[in-house]
Amino acid sequence: MNSAQITAVSSNGVYSFTKPRRESITLLAGLGVEGDVHAGVTVKHRSRVAQDPTRPNLRQVHLIHRELFDEVAGSGFTVEPGQLGENVTTEGIDLLALPVGTLLRLGEEAVVEVTGLRNPCLQIDKFQSGLLKQVVGRDEEGRPVLKAGIMSVVRHGGTVRPGDPITVTLPAPPHARLERV
Repeated sequence: MNSAQITAVSSNGVYSFTKPRRESITLLAGLGVEGDVHAGVTVKHRSRVAQDPTRPNLRQVHLIHRELFDEVAGSGFTVEPGQLGENVTTEGIDLLALPVGTLLRLGEEAVVEVTGLRNPCLQIDKFQSGLLKQVVGRDEEGRPVLKAGIMSVVRHGGTVRPGDPITVTLPAPPHARLERV
């Protein structure tokens, strides 16, 4: 994981499925991405707000691995950073294999704590028909494998840019497997 890095950063101040790429984003401790519609202490995703707007926001920063774009390209889909709604596009790190509580240092200062998996939604198929099936696989036991990235909360703020390194600090064992958040 020594070569893990950020390949793109994205944010959007309004609700939309995709997020435009930026030269940099600023992470704010306990809130998320400055100016992003999903930033806040409590849930901001519309479906979660409808269920209980007082719940803590465990989805402040969405990270997705660029390698997923290569994988879906093999099935004829073209996906660019930010188009699946992520804030941080990574390279060289198996995000889906990280345990809950992993700390990711993004660049010089920012630190996010991994909270769980992104739950792929029907909006992915509205973006490109058939893409949802590509980002939800099955393991050997037939259980769903959610490949649309991970969610995190900001523990220490800072500015994040493409090209910044990613440093991984695993939590003390036993490690908890990522689940949907």
